[in-house]
Amino acid sequence: MNRCLSRHGRWTSSAASPPSNREKFSRYDSADYLRTGEEIALYLETCVDEGGDDPAFIAHALGVVARAGNMSQLARDTGLTREGLYKALSGEGNPSFATVLKVARALGLKLSFQPATN
Repeated sequence: MNRCLSRHGRWTSSAASPPSNREKFSRYDSADYLRTGEEIALYLETCVDEGGDDPAFIAHALGVVARAGNMSQLARDTGLTREGLYKALSGEGNPSFATVLKVARALGLKLSFQPATN
């Protein structure tokens, strides 16, 4: 008889074969690692650099930042619905520039421009 630890953390006795050694992985989400304003700014700068001229990539990055915080509060601060924010800030969405500005302002971010370096 084998004794093994169940997935609920309890010891069980079993005459069956030992549990498989397959590892389980959780899905990686950048939003889980964006905690400070500096981390958020660096993340967005990197996304703008890497995303180039792809507006869907930038909208998605802004959505990741929004998910890192409180989406319900963001909806209240922007005057948009949560569902509207999720849709607009997904990779499939196409937010207006006004929406991008509202979201950035509500997140405490400021949009700025600088000369491109070649």
